[in-house]
Amino acid sequence: MTRCVALLRGINVGRAKRIAMADLRGLIADLGFSGVRTLLNSGNAIFDAPQPEVRKVASAIADSIQGRLGVAVPVIVVTAQELDAIVAENPLLRTATDPARCLVAFVDASKTLRKAGALLAQSWAPEALAVGRKAAYLWCPGGIADSKLVQAFARATAEAATARNWATVLKLQAAARAPDNGA
Repeated sequence: MTRCVALLRGINVGRAKRIAMADLRGLIADLGFSGVRTLLNSGNAIFDAPQPEVRKVASAIADSIQGRLGVAVPVIVVTAQELDAIVAENPLLRTATDPARCLVAFVDASKTLRKAGALLAQSWAPEALAVGRKAAYLWCPGGIADSKLVQAFARATAEAATARNWATVLKLQAAARAPDNGA
């Protein structure tokens, strides 16, 4: 079994796209995955899958959400091992002093990161952008809501990424590393 993390984009923000975490756990379990747990109320699930093809797993979860809950939501799945690599690769840790303002943008395809790479030619100071092998890293010291970098990144990637702040990413990593407690 391989531990996986599903990241749903744009749910439970405001009144639109509301999904109860109990419903999310249930539908992931009904797809045949085990050890399903959720973290926070923002669409993060940890589960075990036999030899996962992460794109197929993400598609199955998205299709199930659409079919059972009537909510269209993009889903990105990474293995726990991929998450460990994404965490280890973050080059902004010396600059980013507030984990709530440092974002990790997860993508399902490297071509999305190549699109974001064009933004590296611009100066975003005091903000910062780094593009890794499987994620992009955004430092927004003035806040995320009004960040010009976040807005430009969303346009460049056609909103094909889903971001989590650094504190949440570390919680996801810890949850993915924790043994399955049957919850």
